[in-house]
Amino acid sequence: MTKDFHHKGLAEGRLGLASSTVIGVASTAPMYSLAASVGFIVVAVGYQAPIALVLGFIPMLITALSYKELNEAVPDSGTIFTWGTKTFGPKVGWISGWGVIVAGVIAMANQTQIAAIYLWLFLGREDFAHNKHIVVLTGVLVIALTTWISYRNIEAGSLTQWLLVGIQYLAIALLALGVFKALASGATSWYEFEMSWFNPFESSFSSMVQAVLISIFIYWGWDTCLAISEETKDPHRTPGRAAVLSSSILVVTYVFVTVVALMYAGAGSEGIGLANPDNSDDVFTPFKDAALGSWGWVIILAVAVSALATCQTTILPSSRGVFAMAVYRSVPKKFGDVHPKFKTPKTATIYMGVCSAVFYTGMTYISENMLADTIEAASVAVAVYYAVSSFACIRYYRGSIFTSARNVVFRLIIPLAGGLMMTCILAVSLFNMADPDYGYTKMLGTSGVFITAVTSFAIGFALMVALMRRDEFKPFFRGETLNMNTGVKVPESVDLDEVL
Repeated sequence: MTKDFHHKGLAEGRLGLASSTVIGVASTAPMYSLAASVGFIVVAVGYQAPIALVLGFIPMLITALSYKELNEAVPDSGTIFTWGTKTFGPKVGWISGWGVIVAGVIAMANQTQIAAIYLWLFLGREDFAHNKHIVVLTGVLVIALTTWISYRNIEAGSLTQWLLVGIQYLAIALLALGVFKALASGATSWYEFEMSWFNPFESSFSSMVQAVLISIFIYWGWDTCLAISEETKDPHRTPGRAAVLSSSILVVTYVFVTVVALMYAGAGSEGIGLANPDNSDDVFTPFKDAALGSWGWVIILAVAVSALATCQTTILPSSRGVFAMAVYRSVPKKFGDVHPKFKTPKTATIYMGVCSAVFYTGMTYISENMLADTIEAASVAVAVYYAVSSFACIRYYRGSIFTSARNVVFRLIIPLAGGLMMTCILAVSLFNMADPDYGYTKMLGTSGVFITAVTSFAIGFALMVALMRRDEFKPFFRGETLNMNTGVKVPESVDLDEVL
């Protein structure tokens, strides 16, 4: 392996383990994810929602460990684009990088919608929260603000995340205290916790599969830690550790809050019950005032800042992915520009912000139901590049797998399990999405979710074919600008032979 190290020009040594972990947590939008997903999980499996969240965490943890292993040798901002290209060739790497872009743009649009609505609800303007034009304008301003923060410097974004994540966990603490106080005082009936809530066999297999599929993707976002690897103080170790830490923090958070909510509201389908279909897309609002009284507004604020936080972090992996693709000459070199002062990928950041704003505005005016369906389609892109990353880990280390028991576990067994899990998840998701009744919209005899997922990758393949025909990109697609022998483009020199 070559030891020819280069430097892409991004800021060096700006983030430590704590800040990287906070960014990973913020990227998943814990309060928003809980508010929007717990209801659907409870509808599927009732009181077994906590174990569904634990089971959904397993493939994410396994994937995070594969990411960690790859990052130790190749701490590149392109993540799966770079790893996929090195191991499976330019075409697989390019389309995997496209998956990151698709997921980022779709997620940014949906999270912006939530942030805009909840900001107006927090300000007491419910009329504005239900006015499409005001919400869209607010959402575009949110995208502009988060893009500007990311454009300015990575440290400003980190400080912002510390504040926003702090608000979310303060809200979680207040919610838990309010619930326990209400239960202890006898002010409300409550549902006694039982260990059976952690028994998956208390639910039917099909229902548990459905709940696990929902829960898996509320963990998505921790991989932002890896996209900013070149800007950390220890690029080879910090990002991977932050990914594992952030995903572990999330499973504890999700399970704790779900148990607290079940104890207070129960799994009933009426009133404040978590399985009430009228509350499925926001389980906290119906009982926030009863649990917290005059402090109920904190929950609204927490969901709003949760969506804001993930908007600001979602742009990081997509912009740095495009940036890396430009550095290795697989997209126009303009996207590889670095701001001379802030050391951020300026063109790629602005580009991703503009694309997100255009997509958000367009989809909202075309159909808000279609916009809601696109987030399900994003899960397909996530499953694709998570699966590729797991298999890439095995292929990258194929020469050293059997040199130690540790390598057998972390470079073969764990990534193989992760790759197979994600492939199965992808297959089941696509099968379910093909049902015309899946989601909110129908198109061409199937669901709008399925059409969106397929179309997004069809666009990616078409764009890749178009780029392959242009002379400036042919070196990349011939495997000349990025391959297994390409040097790791970070400033820190390490002995790759020791890593491998």
